[in-house]
Order: sequence, then C-alpha cells, then structure tokens
Amino acid sequence: MQLRYVFNETGNGLKRNVTMTIALVVTIFVSLTLVGMGLLLNAQAQKAEKYWGSKLQITAYLCNQNSRSPHCTSGEVDDAQRTAIEGVLKTHPEVAKYRFETKQQAFDTWKRVYISKDKSEQEIYSTVTPDDMRESYWITLKDPNKFRGVESALAGMDGVDSVRDLRDVLDPIYQVIKWMKWGALITAAFLLVAAMLQVGNTIRLAVLARRREIGIMRLVGASNLYISLPFLLEMLVAALVGVVLASGLIGGFMFLVYQVFRNKSHIVEWIAWSDALSSVLIIGALGVVITLVPTLVMTRKYLKV
Repeated sequence: MQLRYVFNETGNGLKRNVTMTIALVVTIFVSLTLVGMGLLLNAQAQKAEKYWGSKLQITAYLCNQNSRSPHCTSGEVDDAQRTAIEGVLKTHPEVAKYRFETKQQAFDTWKRVYISKDKSEQEIYSTVTPDDMRESYWITLKDPNKFRGVESALAGMDGVDSVRDLRDVLDPIYQVIKWMKWGALITAAFLLVAAMLQVGNTIRLAVLARRREIGIMRLVGASNLYISLPFLLEMLVAALVGVVLASGLIGGFMFLVYQVFRNKSHIVEWIAWSDALSSVLIIGALGVVITLVPTLVMTRKYLKV
C-alpha cells in the first residue's frame, strides 16, 4: 500500500471540500463541547450532593411571641416544652448530635447575613431586637438520607414553631444544575446526529467528485480499504480538530473554575482536573465514533462504482 498516495489524497480531499470540512469541524466542536460541559455539570452536581450530604442539618425553630403555629398557643416556649424537645433529640435513633442556639446568637448571625448599606433598610433592621428572634436546635443526622422520623417527631411537638430541612434550600440549586446538565446533553445529542449526517453528506460529495479516480483504482485491483482510507483520514482529521477545540474550551472553563470560583468560594467541593480529563477522554472517543461509523457506512455504500 502506497501511503504517500493515501496522504496526498487526504490532503487534496481536505482542500477540495474545505467549506464542508470547516462546517463539519464546527458542528463536531460545538456538540462535543456541550457533551463535555454536560459531563462536568453532572460531576459537579454529584460532588455538591456528596459534600453537602455530610453537612445537612435539620433546624427546629422554637416558638416566640410572634409565632402563629398551632403548637405555639402559649406564646414563648417554656422550660417544660424545651425539656421535652431535648428528650426527643437525646433518644431519637436518627440524631447524631445537636446544638442549641439562643436568641442573641440568632440575632448576631442575622445581622451578619442581612447587613445592608441602604438607609431605608437599615432603619427597618434597626427596629429588630434579639427578642424578635427564635431559639432553635440545629440537629446533625447519623445518616443524611434518614431524617423523616425526627422531622415528623419534632413538627408535632408543643413549643416547636417550624422545622426546616436544609434540602429545601439546596434542592433548587440541584435542580438548576440538573436542568443545565440535561439541556447541554440533549442539545449535544441533536448536534451529534447532525454531525453524523454531515459526515455522510461530505463523504457522498467527495466520492462523486472522485468517481473517475475510484473507477480507475477499481480496474487496477485496488482494495476497498485502500480506496476508502483517504476518506477515513479526512474525517479523522476533522474529528481531531473538533476534539482539540472542545478540549481547549473545557480547559479554559476549568481554569476559570480554579482561578475564580475555587479560590473565592468554599461552600462546595468543586470539580477537579481529573474530572476534566475524564470528560476529554470521553469526547475524544465520541468524536472518533461519530466520524468513523458514518464514514465506513457511506464508503461501503457509495464506493460501489
């Protein structure tokens, strides 16, 4: 097999169909980038869920003079009710540990979180006092996925205004990541199909443009592999360029994560370079598959000159 001829034909084919090749590269680049980003978003969601899973707490807020819960008929929680609540927390099998937060501690936390530079808001906030806060129990679970028992036990006790599960705060975040992930993957799936169809059209046009040369090669006894090899190499070059561009964009995204988000926010475990490497390897294999498979199918069909 004369490899020089194969490489020359590959180069000529790329030059002859330069616009089609560029369009194919762009389609592969965009689709593989979306696949890679979807994989990274999936990895980030898993890390966030794992990270927060060990830190999820249940907060039981006790009654104060402003409470409107049916379990707060006596106004402020009294010592007997507080003792009964602590008895449940000490004996419940789902509770690992708990801590009590006073009104003053809650007020200090509130001031740090809701501090504002707006004068009108400052005037409103200045009217809030520690007595307006609610005492609370912050409960750490033995198993973050087992919380319904203690939650229902506390919710029905006198002196308990409300029970908040941190999942109520985190679920919207998880949902946003989930929808972004599936949106990227579904869009990528359509673009991958478009890329495969475009590969087929490129091969068909390339075969028609070279049908005379292919006929001569048939007459001199050239094998199917020898004839189709230049077409395979053309598509592999396009796939390689698309994979490199997609990998570069994923690398840029990871650089942004490390330089901006990772250094400035420690509220969650961020994706690592190992996750990016796994994503690049997957899109690399996918890029080869979406070009080789349609190329082999189309050359088998159209090279019957």
